[in-house]
Amino acid sequence: MQQQHYRDHRKIDPSRGKELGDGTANDMDRLEIGPTILAYDEWHAAGLELPHLPSMRAYRLNRLVTAVQARELGGVLLFDPLNIRYATDSTNMQLWNTHNPFRAVLICADGYMVIWDYKNAVFLSEFNPLVREQRSGADLFYFDRGDKVDVAADVFSNEVRLLIQGHGNGVMRLAVDKIMLHGLRALEAQGFEILPGEELTEKARSIKGPDEIKAMRCASLACENAVSEMESRARALVPQGHMSEDDIWAVLHAENIRRGGEWIETRLLASGPRTNPWFQECGPRLVQKNEIVAFDTDLIGSYGICVDISRTWWIGDEKPRDDMVYAMRHAYEHIKTNMDMLRAGVSLHDLTMNGHKLDRQFQTLKYGCMMHGVGLCDEWPLVAYPDQYVQGAFDYVLEAGMVLCVEALVSPEGGDFSIKLEDQVLVTDTGYENLTTYPFDPLLMGEA
Repeated sequence: MQQQHYRDHRKIDPSRGKELGDGTANDMDRLEIGPTILAYDEWHAAGLELPHLPSMRAYRLNRLVTAVQARELGGVLLFDPLNIRYATDSTNMQLWNTHNPFRAVLICADGYMVIWDYKNAVFLSEFNPLVREQRSGADLFYFDRGDKVDVAADVFSNEVRLLIQGHGNGVMRLAVDKIMLHGLRALEAQGFEILPGEELTEKARSIKGPDEIKAMRCASLACENAVSEMESRARALVPQGHMSEDDIWAVLHAENIRRGGEWIETRLLASGPRTNPWFQECGPRLVQKNEIVAFDTDLIGSYGICVDISRTWWIGDEKPRDDMVYAMRHAYEHIKTNMDMLRAGVSLHDLTMNGHKLDRQFQTLKYGCMMHGVGLCDEWPLVAYPDQYVQGAFDYVLEAGMVLCVEALVSPEGGDFSIKLEDQVLVTDTGYENLTTYPFDPLLMGEA
C-alpha cells in the first residue's frame, strides 16, 4: 500500500509543490482565503491563465501610493471593507464590518501600510508582506466602545499622526473614505486636514492591471458555472410546482461559495408579474410554469471579484408572448449597441448622449444607469441616461483597463413582466472584450 503523507493531504492541489499557479501557498490550512479545488479544476479545463496574486497586490498598492503622492497627501486612511480588501487582499467578516467598522488601513505617502484589525485577529493579513504592521483599536462604533468612544478615537488618531510623521513626510493632509463621527473629530483635533478618500480610491481601482483582469476572467467563469447550475435546477423543478424564488436564488449562493466566492450583494431575482416593477427582491413565491424569471447576480466571487451580470429566462413548454420576445430583443439591441461604443478615449458624456434609445413605453421604468464600473463591487464611473445626466459629475474618458457593466432593463409601464440583461465588459485601446459568455434565452429571443 502506498504511504500517504499529511503534507500531501493538506495541499489544495496535491499535483503541485509549495505554491499554486496563482502564486499563493498550496496549503489547505493557510490563513488566506481563496478559490476551491472545484474552481481551479474548472479554470484549468477552460484553459484560463491564473492571476499572479503577489503581482496583483503590488499593482494595487502602487496605484494607491501613486494617487496619494499625486494629491500631495500624507496618506489615505481606509475604513470601507472593499477598499481594505483592495489594499491588503485580506478579509475579516466583510458584511459584519460594513455596519460595525472595526478595520482600518493607513497607506502612507512612502508606501508604508498599517492595518488595524479585530482584536485577537490581527494575524489575518500576515500572508501579505506589503502590510508592514498589524494593530487593533480602530473600532470606533458605539456598540463596542459605549460612552468612551471618544477616548478610543483619541488613541487611534494619535497613532495615525505618529505614522504620518514618520512615513508621510509630516504632511497633515489626509484622505479618508468612510469614518465614524468621533474618529473624524479626533483626526481634526490632531491637526489633520481631511479630504474625500472615495475620489482617490474609486479612481485608483478603476484601471485593472493584467493580473486583476486574469482574476476577473476566472471569477466570471466561476459565476457563469454557478448560474448554469441555477438555471438547470430551475428548469427541472419549476414545472413540478415546488420551487420558489428563494429556492432558485439559494442555488446561486451555494454554487458561488463552492467555488471560493464570498457573498451576494442583493436579492434581485423575481418571477412572473413580480418582475415589474423591477427591484422586488426574491421571496417565497412559487415560480409557475410558463413564466419569466429574471435576476441580477451582484455576486462577489472568486478572488473577491464582483461579477455583475443579468439574464432573463422563460421557463415552460409554451412559447412566450410576442410582446415579451420584442422586449427581449430590444434589451439585447440596447446592450449590444451601447457596448459597441466602448473603447479607450471615448468620453462618458458621449456614451450618454449617443447611446441606444429605448422605446417610449420603456422609458419610465428604465434602469438607473446605462453602464457602471465594476471591480471588487459596483464602482466608479457611472454612465447615466440623458435625462439623468448631471453636468460636471462625470467629465472623464474611458481608459484601457476599465471594466464596465452594460445594463438593460426593458420594463413596460403598467406591464406584467420585465426583461433584465447585463454584460461585464473590459475596455481596451482598440475597443472592448466582452467577459460575459452566458447565452441569452433562445425562446425569449424568438429563436426557438
